[in-house]
Amino acid sequence: MLKLYNSKIIIAGTDEAGRGCLAGPVTAAAVILPRHFKNKILNDSKILSLKNRNELKAFIEHNATAYGIEHIFMEEIDKINILNASILGMHKALDKLSTTPQCIIVDGNKFKEYKEIPHECIIKGDGKYQSIAAASVLAKTYRDAYMEEIHEEFPMYNWKKNKGYPTKEHRAAIEKFGITKYHRKSFKLLPDQLKIDF
Repeated sequence: MLKLYNSKIIIAGTDEAGRGCLAGPVTAAAVILPRHFKNKILNDSKILSLKNRNELKAFIEHNATAYGIEHIFMEEIDKINILNASILGMHKALDKLSTTPQCIIVDGNKFKEYKEIPHECIIKGDGKYQSIAAASVLAKTYRDAYMEEIHEEFPMYNWKKNKGYPTKEHRAAIEKFGITKYHRKSFKLLPDQLKIDF
């Protein structure tokens, strides 16, 4: 079972999903869990089954002290770059918390100060601490749901399955059909960018 970071103060865990995708938003979540929160299957969302992620989403939303989710869309990613967009998403998710945290723990190694609240960056934090793992689950489930929704608009890219990640199938569809309003134009969408007509 993953640990609580510190049960004596109010901790918000934050994480994002979709950073390496070619299409769709980067989605961030922030979660504050109660002191005695326990869940045996909670872990880094990437290693959980779809069924477990969906069950955990409902469990976290029902049991969390507070949570917030934010999408940062393609135009903003192209304007400020993916790292800044990821951090902006985490800040905006933190803005949505109904309780103010006393400390923020962040998955990864990059963050910018948020409202003078102390923070710690933790590499692979989503596999170490419950609140970051909970944020990873919410970020992934909300982003996946968004990608499944826009799949209906452009089914040829199969976002329902690949969620916008750079799979061979996704790159082949970009080569064949070009790009959509959901693609990130600042990303290397094909090995040879000259083939894409913006």
